[in-house]
Amino acid sequence: MKVLMAFDGSQRQLSLSEIAAFTGMDLSSAQRFTYTLATLGYLNKDHGKKYELSPKLLDFTFHYLSSSELVNRAAPYLQQLSADTEEATNLTVMDDTDIVFVQRIVSRHVFNANVIVGTRLPAWCTAPGLALLATYPDDEINDIFDRSQFIQHTPATITDRGQIWASVELARQQRFAHVEDQFFYGDVSTAAAILDGSGRGIGAVNVAVSRSRWVAERDMKRYADLLISTASSISAKRKT
Repeated sequence: MKVLMAFDGSQRQLSLSEIAAFTGMDLSSAQRFTYTLATLGYLNKDHGKKYELSPKLLDFTFHYLSSSELVNRAAPYLQQLSADTEEATNLTVMDDTDIVFVQRIVSRHVFNANVIVGTRLPAWCTAPGLALLATYPDDEINDIFDRSQFIQHTPATITDRGQIWASVELARQQRFAHVEDQFFYGDVSTAAAILDGSGRGIGAVNVAVSRSRWVAERDMKRYADLLISTASSISAKRKT
């Protein structure tokens, strides 16, 4: 897994020596692992002795998406949300301190085409992340914050922990989260959490809108109501 993770997207191809350096292995260990992965079909090797990831790795993505109850349950609702808003709609889940996009429907108005299934973003500065955090107990949120890096992604990014906590509390009260320009400048995002039977967030639906198309007086309540309704429809029935 360390060898596969060395291909982090910054470089398409890596040499054996580069793989060894990125993984902290000696050359002999790196060679054994790359040989095995190439034999199994998860790495391709070109004539210049450079390695790259093979399409066979997408099998894991396919198996995850096809076996995920949440993804399958959410799919028709996400499609309806996309039709109602004509904007990019997403399904995300929490993984450690990040949200991960597991389903995405883009529109002709899509703001950022580089966000695809598998993209990771920090939970603390994204609408889906804040919506999910709002369903967690305080000690769990503090633990996630302790392990997060509050980086200034845009000139508008809020990095003060107290202000981020205030955003979580507001999401708890409103049942949706809303951010503007926090990770991508010009991006306006609204999200609501999908809950399990105990009321804990297991995923989030969100709508991402370009600032040039956003009119708060027209869009805020409409999108919030749509997202809360969509998330509620996907959520499990509360246990009594």
